[in-house]
Amino acid sequence: MARRKENKVDLSSFDQAGARVFDNPLVTEVSDSYLEYAFSVIHSRALPDARDGLKPVHRRILWSMYEQGYRPDRGHVKSARIVGDTMGKYHPHGDTAIYDAMVRLAQDFSLNVPLIDGHGNFGSPDDGPAASRYTEARMSREAMLLVGELGEDTVDVEPNYDGSLTQPTVLPAAFPNLLVNGASGIAVGMATNMIPHNLAEVVSAARWLINHPDATLDKLMEFVPGPDLPTGGVLLGLDEVRRAYETGRGVVRMRGKVEIGPIEGSRGRQAITVVELPYGVGAEKVIAAITNEVTKTKRLTGIADVKDLTDRESGTRLVVECKVGVNPQALLADLYRLTPLEQSFGVNNLVLVDGQPRTLGLKALLEVFLAHRYEVVTRRSSYRRRKREERLHLVDGLLIALLDIDRVVRLIRGSDDAQAAKDGLMSQFGLSDIQATYILDTPLRRLTKFDRIELEAEQERLRSEIAELSTILDDERVLKKLVSDELAAVVKQFGTERRTTLVDGDLKEVLAASVPAGPLEVADDPCQVILSATGLVARTAAESEESAEGRRRNGRVKHDTVRAIVHSTARGRVLLLTSAGRAFKIDVLPLPVLPEQAGTVSLRGGMSAAELVPLEAGETVVGLAPLGGAADGSPGLALGTRQGVVKICAPEWPVRSDEFEVIGLRDGDEVVGATWLTSDTETLTFVTSEASLLRFAAGLVRPQGLKGGGMSGINLPAGARVVFFGAVRTDDPGHGEPMVVTSTGATVKVTPFQAYPAKGRATGGVRAHRFLKGETDVAVAWVGPRPVGATATGEPVELPAADPRRDGSGFAVMLGPTVVGHLIERD
Repeated sequence: MARRKENKVDLSSFDQAGARVFDNPLVTEVSDSYLEYAFSVIHSRALPDARDGLKPVHRRILWSMYEQGYRPDRGHVKSARIVGDTMGKYHPHGDTAIYDAMVRLAQDFSLNVPLIDGHGNFGSPDDGPAASRYTEARMSREAMLLVGELGEDTVDVEPNYDGSLTQPTVLPAAFPNLLVNGASGIAVGMATNMIPHNLAEVVSAARWLINHPDATLDKLMEFVPGPDLPTGGVLLGLDEVRRAYETGRGVVRMRGKVEIGPIEGSRGRQAITVVELPYGVGAEKVIAAITNEVTKTKRLTGIADVKDLTDRESGTRLVVECKVGVNPQALLADLYRLTPLEQSFGVNNLVLVDGQPRTLGLKALLEVFLAHRYEVVTRRSSYRRRKREERLHLVDGLLIALLDIDRVVRLIRGSDDAQAAKDGLMSQFGLSDIQATYILDTPLRRLTKFDRIELEAEQERLRSEIAELSTILDDERVLKKLVSDELAAVVKQFGTERRTTLVDGDLKEVLAASVPAGPLEVADDPCQVILSATGLVARTAAESEESAEGRRRNGRVKHDTVRAIVHSTARGRVLLLTSAGRAFKIDVLPLPVLPEQAGTVSLRGGMSAAELVPLEAGETVVGLAPLGGAADGSPGLALGTRQGVVKICAPEWPVRSDEFEVIGLRDGDEVVGATWLTSDTETLTFVTSEASLLRFAAGLVRPQGLKGGGMSGINLPAGARVVFFGAVRTDDPGHGEPMVVTSTGATVKVTPFQAYPAKGRATGGVRAHRFLKGETDVAVAWVGPRPVGATATGEPVELPAADPRRDGSGFAVMLGPTVVGHLIERD
């Protein structure tokens, strides 16, 4: 009775259809279902594998494309076809999700190494892509590095979602894709956000780690100093980067890269041109933020206009035009603070390792990748050795048959059937079943004397390859060297230069130091624009008349070697004069302000003239001039050429043109000096290569218009040329006595200017330097108050004491390529 009672079935646990019904509490059912869903999302959707750096959807897309033959050497196919194949065979989710994942693999602004070669509109940081029916794609060459070894039993495979097909559990991945391209994904209760890096840098760190497994993080950061973003830009605070590399978590700050310069055709207005944006930020997002801050919150002031000039040829060009008198550096600080031009990136290196989510630092990520590569290369080598051994076994059998081919043929012809022939070959020649079968399947035309030679060569090659593969499998050092060499080959083929600029230091300190001092609006205070003898242009800090008077009372402010100086204002403009007889109007505001220390201002902080104006090959900047013109009472601009021509250009500059000619030069001639005259009583001076000096009053030269070609200034003998031209004031004791400096390269002579008599224009002058044996001409000459010497790189050179003899030979001073200038007062 008891047993009968135990076997009794409770019919109430079945429904009307006969299915078993289980009574489960709601809390337990929800908990179990949620855990199952969370596990599925973590493993099958959201987190990348640390080995190949891919989430399942990306891996399935690449596997489907590889299987279908959509490779770099073949044509593009419709993206909809790729999405359909992936969805129908391997990834049972929505086509939109698959296409979005596929699009990211093709975007060069999302990945450092795109894995899909897209054709058509694949979107931008601001806009989404065209529909899958409008775009085409194929695998990129870099993607073949991820899948290229799939046919050699390098990775495990698993059934697809319905068990009808198989798919790889991971790709072989011949480069560290996870670090190079980064990844992002949101799972249940966890998320990953990995920043991209430079391929060459990551591989260099991996190769070092192969040979130095105990390498420290600091050593690895010598190879990988920081992230390298596809969009370039600037990354601030490497201390935070190191923290992220150590723990797998951290926050880095990205900034757009900008260029500040004058607006073409404007008067004193500056523009901030954004040429590189932070990772994941589009130009439209920045424009929208600027518009909101200007029109609604009104926290951004000083902006005249914003233009997006981005195109395929010039790349990113977002131009923010400043209002007149606005300090662009101060405005840039506001743009960084209030717009997406500065963004944070939260690094969270959460990845799957052996199926478990783990947060890894830089070294651990490299170790996981290298362990994967060791396994892939080992399995690949084992597969290749096995295939070669199988082929060698067949070749050995063929060669045995060829040694006694007549007997083999007779045995086969005398056999009753194929089985008897195979048994005879195995018993009489000692062949295996596989060898005998292969011989029976081989056509007689393959069993010739020539084929025997080929087979013997193949036999030797196979034995050599088997030995080489065995060495890889038996010697760990050979295996590691092979992995290292293959990584180096990847960099040689696909490596690129770093795009992102790194700024070292603590993030808070870097941000504090990057905030410029001073107001947003720049006052139109007096300043001086200075041209150095080495071709650098800069300005002094704008100052009031009271501070300038205070400087004069406290002493001179000295500069490095100065070639020209003009007075202007911070918002003013000056003329830049070149050796080709051209004049350019430039704005003073964008010029760098010279740093001042202990009463001395250094010209090393100046800007090269080539950055300000478009100079032709061989053209140099020779002088400066103000734009005041006739209103200043000046007779004009004095010009001297290499062929001895002098011209005073009347100060009537074109109003609407920012570039114009100031002298009509003869063929082969060029301007060697340009000086702004304060009166017609100044003395014009020529110094020639054959050591002649000519001085005459500026009043002897009649001013001409812009098109004039000047008049004869100094008579030159055959082969001679002018090496210096300038104007000298002899009635200004406050600036010191004018001196004449001449140098042949081996000797230098300094002589008082008063030692040279004045002569008429278009004469030959007087001797200024007596040549010693071996000296042929004057290389450098200069006339002015308080002369100083410097090398072509700006290093100071001590000049000898003044020599009262105007025709002396000077003193031996090895100057090399020397430039000479003067010291000036700021007045």
